[in-house]
Amino acid sequence: QVQLVESGGGLVQAGGSLRLSCVASGMVFSINAMDWYRQAPGKQRELVATITSGGSTNYADSVKGRFTISRDNAKNTVYLQMNSLKSEDTAVYYCKTNWGWRGDYWGQGTQVTVSS
Repeated sequence: QVQLVESGGGLVQAGGSLRLSCVASGMVFSINAMDWYRQAPGKQRELVATITSGGSTNYADSVKGRFTISRDNAKNTVYLQMNSLKSEDTAVYYCKTNWGWRGDYWGQGTQVTVSS
């Protein structure tokens, strides 16, 4: 079955950086677009960044210029490089993919906490 496993979260000071990773298994990774979402306490889950199978990217306005999504198809891994972190970036970060009629698959999430 499809599994997505995130890692790389942690506690960082404002202005710092983190790189999140999401390793996929049980799917043809290279043909799927991959997304990073986040959910802060008391807020709805929001889309942070997307990368298509062809490598095109899209970002939420709140992270443009600070976050970079990338993928390594040889490693079945999608990354989220987060720079210039702010306290409002504190959230649980999830990777997600949609595999057509099979539906959406989500990872378990990784906590990112930015201290001010």
